[in-house]
This record gives sequence, C-alpha cells and structure tokens, in this order.
Amino acid sequence: MKYMFASDVHGSAYYCRKMLDTYREEKAERLVLLGDLLYHGPRNDLPKDYAPKEVISMLNALKREIYAVRGNCEAEVDQMVLQFPVMADYCILNLDGRTFYATHGHIYNENNLPPVQDGDILIHGHTHVLRAEQKEGYILLNPGSVSIPKEGNPPTYGIYENGVFLIRDFEGNIVKQINL
Repeated sequence: MKYMFASDVHGSAYYCRKMLDTYREEKAERLVLLGDLLYHGPRNDLPKDYAPKEVISMLNALKREIYAVRGNCEAEVDQMVLQFPVMADYCILNLDGRTFYATHGHIYNENNLPPVQDGDILIHGHTHVLRAEQKEGYILLNPGSVSIPKEGNPPTYGIYENGVFLIRDFEGNIVKQINL
C-alpha cells in the first residue's frame, strides 16, 4: 500500500502539476490532500502560476483517487467546483493496521489533539513546515507545503509505504524519514 500526502497547494497550477506528475511517478494508490487547495489566503503571497481554475480541472480529473480534508482557506464555494469531498475537518485512514488521523492542522494539531490513541499518527499541513517526529504516545507528521514552504524548506510532499514515511522534494530527494 502506497499513499501520497500533500498539503497547501494554494491555487498554484505550477505546483499542482508537479504534485500530480510526482503522484503518477510514485505510482501511489491514493492522493491525500491536507487542505488549502485553491485559495492562497490573506497571509500568503500569490504562489507561482496562481490559477485556481486550472487546479480545479487537474484535481477533478483524479476525483476517484483523492481523499481530501478542509483547510482554513476552503469555503463552500470550493466544494461547488471540486468533484470530490473537501469539507471534512478530518479523515481517518487505516494503513497497514495503523490509524492515521489526517487533518489540515488549523483545528487539530499537537496543541489541540484529536482523539488519538497510543501509536496513532496525526498528519496535517497548515504550518507549511515539514515534520516527522515521535511524540509522547503518537507520531506527528507534516509533509510540508507543495507551493509555499516556510522556514527555508523546499516544496515537499509525503509518501507512506511499508511502514515508512518519507518527505521528499520534487527532485526526489528524501528530506526526512521516519519508520512507523
């Protein structure tokens, strides 16, 4: 089982294209989008090739392969144009017997934990800062941002396969790895 996790596209057609090309190259079974798909938000500069209508078209083409959660920039109008659900605050995935609590991070995060149990995995975006850490009782993952990374990080995404979570840049370099 191989899943790709990505967050914070923010309407960038350039980075959405890179993300989807990488998804195909990785041959992942599903693409899990952790929110902030179309709008750049009032605190961010416009990302490279800001073109939400192009992003809509690219994502809708993969509507049967995407799981998505609502970010703080999603609105009901986004659901009107996207052909897959995007308004849930979280998604619970069971991958290889491990529980992944996938969310954007603006509501549930390490300072406001969802109902995780010992050994569960909390994965979110929102901060635009990649993380892969063992915390007390759970694992915290953040694949970083596809289009507007922060704290000097490159644009990144995450791959889960065979009990290993990798964070990679779009050149294929492993930026961070954690064995789950």
